[in-house]
Amino acid sequence: MASTRARKQTTPQVGVAGSYIDAYGNERPVAESTRQALQAMIARDDTSDAPLPPVKVFLQHQDAAVSLAGKGSFDWTLSYENGGQVAGRGRAGKTLLLPGALPLGYHLLTLEQAGRQWSCRIIIAPARCYEPPALGQGRRWWGVCAQLYTLRSQTNWGIGDFGDLRLLIEQIARRGGAFVGLNPLHALYPCDAQRASPYSPSSRRWLNVIYIDVNQVDDFRHSHAAQRWWGQEKTRRQLEKVRGGRWVDYPQVMALKLTALRMAFRHFNTRVALDPRVSAFRQFMLQGGENLLRQATFDVLQAHLLQQKGDWRYWQQWPAQYQDHSGEAVRQFFRLQETEIEFYCWLQWLAHEQISGCFEHSRQLGMPLGIYRDLAVGVAQGGAETWGDRALYCLDAAIGAPPDPLAPQGQNWQLPPMNPYEMIARGYQPFIDVLRSNMAHCGALRIDHVMSLLRLWWIPQTASGGEGSYVYYPLDDLLAVLALESQRHRCMVIGEDLGTVPADIIDKLRGAGVYSYKVLFFEQARDNHFRAPQEYPRQSLASVTTHDLPTLRGYWQSIDLSLGRELGLYRDDETLERRMAQREREKQGLLNALHQHGVLPQRVGRNAALTVMGASLNRGVQRYLADSNSALLGLQMEDWLDMATPVNVPGTSDEYPNWRRKLSKTLEAMFADPGLARLIRDIDLRRGSPPADPSS
Repeated sequence: MASTRARKQTTPQVGVAGSYIDAYGNERPVAESTRQALQAMIARDDTSDAPLPPVKVFLQHQDAAVSLAGKGSFDWTLSYENGGQVAGRGRAGKTLLLPGALPLGYHLLTLEQAGRQWSCRIIIAPARCYEPPALGQGRRWWGVCAQLYTLRSQTNWGIGDFGDLRLLIEQIARRGGAFVGLNPLHALYPCDAQRASPYSPSSRRWLNVIYIDVNQVDDFRHSHAAQRWWGQEKTRRQLEKVRGGRWVDYPQVMALKLTALRMAFRHFNTRVALDPRVSAFRQFMLQGGENLLRQATFDVLQAHLLQQKGDWRYWQQWPAQYQDHSGEAVRQFFRLQETEIEFYCWLQWLAHEQISGCFEHSRQLGMPLGIYRDLAVGVAQGGAETWGDRALYCLDAAIGAPPDPLAPQGQNWQLPPMNPYEMIARGYQPFIDVLRSNMAHCGALRIDHVMSLLRLWWIPQTASGGEGSYVYYPLDDLLAVLALESQRHRCMVIGEDLGTVPADIIDKLRGAGVYSYKVLFFEQARDNHFRAPQEYPRQSLASVTTHDLPTLRGYWQSIDLSLGRELGLYRDDETLERRMAQREREKQGLLNALHQHGVLPQRVGRNAALTVMGASLNRGVQRYLADSNSALLGLQMEDWLDMATPVNVPGTSDEYPNWRRKLSKTLEAMFADPGLARLIRDIDLRRGSPPADPSS
């Protein structure tokens, strides 16, 4: 849906809402049974007599004052993140004013009384997220947005990989682009590769190892066994089949890559202990710590159980002794499978090395942002993250969306939500860890469903998508932590704020330096009058479409609506007819806007019903957005190739091959096309010029 300002509503800091404002601006009550069920899920034992909270967040230059509860006097110590301490004495019932001008970062306040100690994390954060100075000075940058797995090349193994990313970065940098935007790269399921949605990951802390470019792995190239396998006719035939297919064959691609990488790992293990590659891997293992080992153990254990032919895709279906990640059975499994678990850690290391190399290459080529990553809103019910931390996730609920015109029954995304009170109790460390993992090796991070910083629609396990309520999160604290990590990583933040956006978050996001996400198809008034390019907000990324929407050709030909009819997504023919008629009105409004702003040649007709999607119209739409006032512009490769079919159809699972459709051309062929070269040159020139004066 288009972004709309919802009617002002009093927002609780943390808790379950008793009502909500729907997509039409009406207040809807929440069933009391639902509210109570959700409240019980997030409730924590609050019998602690701690004289101070677990965490306090302050903006830079704001007085850091902490109220002390309890009785009597306390000795306090403030330990700075980077070393050093100050100490003093405080009294219960009073406010402890910490030393002024505290540095940005995470500090620890400790109280002591009669041998007992209590701690509070003190977070000092900047007011705004990082913004490259050039954007603050009025520059306008463009880039390309790609689903990495869709990329074709002459060298990949049937799926876009980090080698293709490197090639794409080179091509875009050469033409003046500032970034390459990607789908979430989160860890999925190596042994269950059919589960391909990047937005339902096993963990947001680690990477999807299917993106490893095997050709670039030293130990694959130097392994005699691997090279013999690589030269076999059977291997070549398998490779040609998966490379030439229209859809990504995840199981076959994963099997090929794991076969090759196992041989490469055996060669790696022949290296001497002082080999720099061995030292680098050991350092990666040390830094990844328990969380890395847990991720690898999950992957190996899941593969082991699936080989037993049981219905054990999710850890909740596993034998009881394996459901506890810290239990004796899992520890024994770890001892027996230590080499295999190390292999999966090694895969993570390779993936991190390769994406890090891509990002460094983008900077060497002068790209201001380089890589623009995407953070999914949650993790899957049965993945590694929930297996390893059941206290953090409320597994008896799922997040989704309330009923709206696009989903009258509501939506259930089957992603368990984080408990806001548990996040607070841990000093927001889970949120910090996710940000750090995803801000590494990129210049910008898109946060999917950015309203999750304020609220998420929780649905009890046995309820339908519409039978939920909003659970509110500590927005101000989360925004402060986001700004701190953004500044530390020099990583700007883009918030996907589509849908019904509460009024109380719009200004806060803007004030915190979070860029808005503006999609052309939604930037129109009720009379189908499209927003003029100069009216786009400066602090935003503009885009024609997204992975959840039709391509430009698909939109113009209503292919998404026809596909929805074939897949049974509409309740009746009347609903489809209404949407078809509305689409025709939207197309006419868009065509009018393109002519009005002079981005189409006169030979292109003015009647949308009689105008076909051709090169001139395609180019005109992209020129229209290139002229926008938005500081960032993200263009889809599918539209450069004039593709019609979508990569994902929301509301489907097995009905449509989501997350599998490849691009229609290889990267090599695409960038050899003189027509595309002219389009990109036009876009680059337009983005380099100052935007039109809105008053003119």
